[in-house]
Amino acid sequence: MKAPRITKEELKAKLERGEDITLIDVRNDKDYAESDVRLPGAVRVPLGELEARAGEFDPEREVVAYCT
Repeated sequence: MKAPRITKEELKAKLERGEDITLIDVRNDKDYAESDVRLPGAVRVPLGELEARAGEFDPEREVVAYCT
């Protein structure tokens, strides 16, 4: 199943409205270490682990995975 995409502006608006969202940072170790971008409250799950760890997230909350 292909997940719908949202823009960074749409995500920003959702966060500003206080929507209940689970943020997942899916960057690999190298990209994560080299970046100073950290979204508050984001959970770090490298993309290769995402499917195996999907059960850890509340199915009632919208999930947004991101990378840079």
